[in-house]
Amino acid sequence: MGPAAYADQAHAINARAVDFDFTTVPMHYIPGETMATHIINVMHLVLPEGERAMAQTLAEALPLIEDERLREEVRGFIGQESMHANSHEKARRQLERLGLEVGPMVEGVAWLIDRVLGDHGLTGRAKHEWLCERLALFAGMEHYTAVIGEWLLTNDKLDAKGMHPAMLDLIRWHGAEEVEHRNVVYDAYMYVDGGYGRKARQALIASSGLLVLFVISGGYLFHKDPSRNKGRFWPLQLASASVRGVVPSLTTFFTEIPRYLRPGFHPSQLGPKDNALRYLAQSPAARAADA
Repeated sequence: MGPAAYADQAHAINARAVDFDFTTVPMHYIPGETMATHIINVMHLVLPEGERAMAQTLAEALPLIEDERLREEVRGFIGQESMHANSHEKARRQLERLGLEVGPMVEGVAWLIDRVLGDHGLTGRAKHEWLCERLALFAGMEHYTAVIGEWLLTNDKLDAKGMHPAMLDLIRWHGAEEVEHRNVVYDAYMYVDGGYGRKARQALIASSGLLVLFVISGGYLFHKDPSRNKGRFWPLQLASASVRGVVPSLTTFFTEIPRYLRPGFHPSQLGPKDNALRYLAQSPAARAADA
């Protein structure tokens, strides 16, 4: 990717100040949808741990990137991911006040990510190769977060279900920024390495890993849910929510692979960012911060 790659990109990525009020959020903030609620919980309790590792990996790659526009995008991406982690932490504290024991799970995921995706103290060629592997993995993951982000912006099922407005704003604001910065990790990988074999291998790992993460973490949260009215047999609840469109379809982690691995693919081919930018301009939390 040459220095002129961003010449036609006028949109700059920047972290936004937001102010969420979660004090009235109930345990099941999607009424009547226990498992759907916990799948959304995975998005803002577990995924931020991966986002921290992603931001750290991009920070390691930054010295290798000479394209000033891409450097700007990477810095903006890191700032946005930091804001995501802080905002989701506030939601986590509210759920813990309601009795949902999430600390051990989040700490376990953070430990695992550090053990698996840390820099391991490598040097020289091995350090560079491991950096490329992580960039390829995170590029694959960001494809799914962008697709899910667009789903969050366009899906009306959550509105119809009466999802708590603060939580709905949280996940749509996050989803909108995922759509906004969807190309950054991909372009960083293509700049630093760009190998198709590595990209394909890590895309398959990303898709299967995210699916397993959602299912296992969602099941864990269901079991830790202290509510008496949470229902039974969470796998059936999960399948039902997926089929009814209350959560993203689990088949997404399979159906998106051919598109991502198509030769010549670029995240810009996912479509315009209009929905994302429109929502970011009117997000209640962003407007509250401005006020």
